[in-house]
Amino acid sequence: MKRRNRWVFLGLVPFIVMIFAFQFAPILSMLTGSLRQEDGSGITFGFYTKILQSAYYLQAIKNSLLISVFSSLIGVFVGLICAYSITRFSTKIRDRLLMLSNMTSNFAGVPLAFAYIILLGSNGVFTLIFKQWGWSVFADFDLYSWMGLILVYVYFQVPLALLLLYPSFYAIRDQWKEAASLLGASRWQFWTTIGIPVLTPAVFGTLGILFANAMGAYATAYALVGGNYNLLAVRIGSLVAGDVVNQPQLGNALAVILALSTLLAVYLNHKMTQRSQLFNANSSSRRVNTRRKLLQPWSASIKEEL
Repeated sequence: MKRRNRWVFLGLVPFIVMIFAFQFAPILSMLTGSLRQEDGSGITFGFYTKILQSAYYLQAIKNSLLISVFSSLIGVFVGLICAYSITRFSTKIRDRLLMLSNMTSNFAGVPLAFAYIILLGSNGVFTLIFKQWGWSVFADFDLYSWMGLILVYVYFQVPLALLLLYPSFYAIRDQWKEAASLLGASRWQFWTTIGIPVLTPAVFGTLGILFANAMGAYATAYALVGGNYNLLAVRIGSLVAGDVVNQPQLGNALAVILALSTLLAVYLNHKMTQRSQLFNANSSSRRVNTRRKLLQPWSASIKEEL
């Protein structure tokens, strides 16, 4: 038995090596690089001080936070409506819509940016067609601006939110709806008192994942606006692998700030998941206790007869 356990642990060695090589080693390199002086002679916090004192880098952090927050909120709102709508379809149509959502959520990066440029750019298909028809739909719209970035980010945020929120609707049992209807509650009262509180942990957890997804998006923003819009991910890429300015230590410090913001979002998702599991456990224990209380008179009478 001990020999078999040794072989099991030996099989975990490749997994441990990959985790260390692709998770811990980059994080350790990023942390040490952000604290290392340019000549490598010692430890310094000067790069973090430079970031906090620079209006340029603070603007990059602010822009990334605003775009991530707005795109995440829009993604959660639209994804919540779409997830509820999908549960109303038949199983066959539902599976096809989920497959389409899965494909759409993975369509990001450079291909997504070029697709929007071809469709809604300055010489895009829809822009030229509407201009020829005399419609001023996209006359004041600039794809290479803040609103354009929000629109592109929402494209891959909505299907991801749909996939994450879709299972949470099945936590709302049909028995609850029937009980609320028998007690005289309207549909609005059911959703405000039961449905929305059950969905709240999943909504906040999804919001955290979408926020981290938007903060780490680099290829889409770089292919769309390049260096014309000040974003945190774009600044990190230009400092680490830039042709003009190459400051990897400063890029590592910005990457640490980016990692902290995404870790905060992941921590929020973890706490909301724990709260959802606790809610489900409490609801199941309450149902068991209610059944026990209802069965106590019957069990007592049976004991007396025996």
